[in-house]
Amino acid sequence: MSLGWKIHADGRSLAPGGSVAHDERLTWPRTFGLAVQHVGAMFGPTFVVPLLMGLDARLAVMMSGVTTIMFLLVVRGRVPAYVGTSGAFVGAVAVVRSQPGAGSAEVTGAVLVAGVVLVLAGLLVHHAGAGVVNRVLPPVVTGAILVMIGFNLAPVVADTYWPQDQWVALTVMVVTMVCAIALRGFLGRIAIFLGLVLGYVLSWVLDRVLGPITSYDPGVGRVLTHPRVDWAQVREADWIGLPSATRLAADGHEIVGWHLPSFSVAAILVMMPATVAVAAGVIGHVKAIGEATGTDLDPLMGRSVVAIGLGTAVAGSVGGSPVTTYGENIGVMAATRVFSSATFHLAGAVAILFGFCPKFGALFAALPGGVMAGSTVILYGMIGLLGAQIWKENGVDFGDLANMVPASAGVIIGIGDTSLRISDSFALGGIALGTIVVILGHHLCRALTPRGPRAGAGDEHLPRILR
Repeated sequence: MSLGWKIHADGRSLAPGGSVAHDERLTWPRTFGLAVQHVGAMFGPTFVVPLLMGLDARLAVMMSGVTTIMFLLVVRGRVPAYVGTSGAFVGAVAVVRSQPGAGSAEVTGAVLVAGVVLVLAGLLVHHAGAGVVNRVLPPVVTGAILVMIGFNLAPVVADTYWPQDQWVALTVMVVTMVCAIALRGFLGRIAIFLGLVLGYVLSWVLDRVLGPITSYDPGVGRVLTHPRVDWAQVREADWIGLPSATRLAADGHEIVGWHLPSFSVAAILVMMPATVAVAAGVIGHVKAIGEATGTDLDPLMGRSVVAIGLGTAVAGSVGGSPVTTYGENIGVMAATRVFSSATFHLAGAVAILFGFCPKFGALFAALPGGVMAGSTVILYGMIGLLGAQIWKENGVDFGDLANMVPASAGVIIGIGDTSLRISDSFALGGIALGTIVVILGHHLCRALTPRGPRAGAGDEHLPRILR
């Protein structure tokens, strides 16, 4: 791909209804401003999700910049996208960490392997055509997987984050809702980030006015009196430097930066279902950009999945988070009508520069638990409801038992963390088992479904199993 972009005819601004193509750009100052806006649009999830995984947020930001540029090079700049931390892996990471002896090295080892699997899947899509994805993973399946991934995390909010400061959590949740709905344009796109900032400031003010809080401290696993905001690590951090290696915070909990991965078969199997959601999301991104620009980008679906797989593998190899394309940035493109790949090259460069500021990373590592609760209660629910949106937009018929039965069983298994013990040392459970049930169950039920009209006229609004 040539990195030379044509100057758009309007140069400094766009006429009503105009747009900037992937191989065009506005003036460099305006392009830089749009790049910073795209970095801001990804702030919420790209900073929050690594913390939920127990990984370093600053390293995740740096790798988001690196993998964004990698993505653009692989797709030759024809699919504009910002690549950030994937929330689809959060539930699987929580399951991995719950296994005896499993830690961040096992998490990132599984992330690396997931990236390799995505590369292979992308190559398959590229050579077999995008239709193979919908045949193997129809919307009823991909929707169920996202429902499991999101709702499986409800206990993390209820048991870990919310008890740390319920009133700050409630405030952050309400503010995030109001910002998402009431604000327009760019500010509405970064509602999660705005909620985090307000919650951070509120927690600091409450420490000064009311003093320390007595609540559950996950760092030690019991109720303690402690400040909501502890900036000891922020004060000690340098302004410029590489992301740090694994270290202990002042309260004793582990902050994991760059590290070499370790490989566990159990962890890898748990992580695999998330690759399905990521591949489906990337393909959806390509479809969305194609529709917005009026171009046929279907031939680039496989290449896009390969690019995300390469980015995930590279990030995992240095202890970073898995990555994916971001819907938030599609929203920014839709609002600005600027699809220039130059904007995203600059956005990646800005994110890399942020990654070289240790004080910046320490500031986010000190996020209070109540603030995390207010954001995650929405973020987790949104992940789950995206699955329901897939069902709705694709007209999934739950009156059809081939859809209803396996999806019902898989979702309950995934949300409830039901386990199937294979041996004394290995078990399948939660999202991994639920995904297997949905995929295999759907295709088995579809193969066994009789052809022809159904009985029970007049009660078509009910699933057949209830008639």
